[in-house]
Amino acid sequence: MKKIHLLGLSILSSILLSLAWPANGFAPLIFIALVPLLLLQDEMGGTAEKPRRKGLFGLVYLSFVVWNILTTWWIWNSTDIGSIAAIGLNSLFMTTVFWLFHWTKIKLYDNRKGFFILIVYWLTWEWYHLDWDLSWPWLNLGHVFSSRHTWIQWYEYTGVAGGTFWILAVNILIYLMIKKLSKQYLKSVSFKKDLAVVLATIILPIAFSKIIYNAYESTGVEAEVVVVQPDFDPYTEQYETPPSEVVERNLSLALRALTKETDFIVSPESAIQEEIWEEFLDQSTSLKQVKDFVAAYPHTAVIIGASTFSNVPKGKEDDHAARKFRKSNEYYYAYNTAFYIDTLDSFRFYHKSKLTPGVEMMPSWSFLKPLKDFAINLGGTVGTLKMDDERKVFVHKDSIFRVAPVICYESVYGEFVTRYVQNGANLIFIITNDGWWGNSPGHRQHFEFAKLRAIETRRSIARSANTGISAFIDQKGDVYQATPYWEEAVIRQKISTNDKLTFYVIYGDYLARISLFISAIFLVTAIARKFLPKNKKQGVL
Repeated sequence: MKKIHLLGLSILSSILLSLAWPANGFAPLIFIALVPLLLLQDEMGGTAEKPRRKGLFGLVYLSFVVWNILTTWWIWNSTDIGSIAAIGLNSLFMTTVFWLFHWTKIKLYDNRKGFFILIVYWLTWEWYHLDWDLSWPWLNLGHVFSSRHTWIQWYEYTGVAGGTFWILAVNILIYLMIKKLSKQYLKSVSFKKDLAVVLATIILPIAFSKIIYNAYESTGVEAEVVVVQPDFDPYTEQYETPPSEVVERNLSLALRALTKETDFIVSPESAIQEEIWEEFLDQSTSLKQVKDFVAAYPHTAVIIGASTFSNVPKGKEDDHAARKFRKSNEYYYAYNTAFYIDTLDSFRFYHKSKLTPGVEMMPSWSFLKPLKDFAINLGGTVGTLKMDDERKVFVHKDSIFRVAPVICYESVYGEFVTRYVQNGANLIFIITNDGWWGNSPGHRQHFEFAKLRAIETRRSIARSANTGISAFIDQKGDVYQATPYWEEAVIRQKISTNDKLTFYVIYGDYLARISLFISAIFLVTAIARKFLPKNKKQGVL
């Protein structure tokens, strides 16, 4: 195969991946999107009889770079350097995983088989990518079906990892059919059997999902929720407007839809712009403003975002998130916070715990410590933020409603959100500020991913976004009253609670953990094959 053909396979895969991606993509393309890369790997991997060719890493990296650019270019709207790093590094990590699959397949099977290695390596990587300092799981393959949520109701058993497994398996089966293509094969019984397997692998999970979808009924007590979309420009208006006016717009909008039966008002991330110190919450004029509002509506609680600060305890000055005051030797923490405000005396709050790398935090690695204060916070402050160790749940005064306060980027993480549910949450409220990305695929993709969290946990969701999209999402992932982007809006709806735990909530990303174990076996065996003397290799497997 000529170099131009190899380059064509690389680009074709990136285009198919991009065309499949939400929010406006055609999801079924994902089932063939990786086939060109598999053909590329097979051609360049060779066999003992067929010379192996160099350059696979570069061609695969090109494919993943193009895919990352075409689907996540909008990061540039909030951080130019960060977008380059995110796209470049994410592509590098994906390429490394694919190359390890290529290398292991050659070492163990002379490149003749071993495609299962790609599945377990990729699942292991996606899981690891969920929980380290450079976490950016936006393009985890299973997310692609957020635009086809009726196809993946079984995510309540597998989470997004089940979708990734499905995608990789179908791509491998189609690749194996293409490798056999010939006139004789197309006329054979073998072709019909192989085609039946491929079609069954695609159709049966969808059919199973449709059965679940049609049979599922939301149960539980209904909560009346008012969601506010104040529509402040996050780059200018939000910071130039006096904090009292920002709060007032949120409350005035809520009044348009408020009734005597309203249980909750949900306002977006960073809706309170006052500098609030947690040691002196009672002195905050913004919190008092909200407190006075709920005094007139004692049945209603307000969930609202803010930027808060606290003093660093003595002896904790070396904490990665600690910041030094410019004019003293004291240190403080900054937080992206969700407040729960009702008629009770105390303020309850939760600090965002999944921070965007390079945006809300810098990796805690020692050699990057001097850069920790250069992270750009999209919630309202600058520099690396302090996080909560616990997924706190806000309990309504009558104890019937228990709310998970999910802040912005946290809603991308399936297993992370399940921890709120394990702690008793029977409703999920997502507060976010997606205006940083402009009217781009970014805010639409972020909204689509929320449907996956509803299915995985079978929890109803109320989503408040500063500039949109705000909406209600039921336990099946169906969307109600989605608001236009960059428009002031308020919506009200009754949503159902659910106290049952799904299989995925109980067991989390078990598919990835199993894959980690199998991956370790494959990798250790391949390394042994590489370094053991040739006369001992036969005893490795």
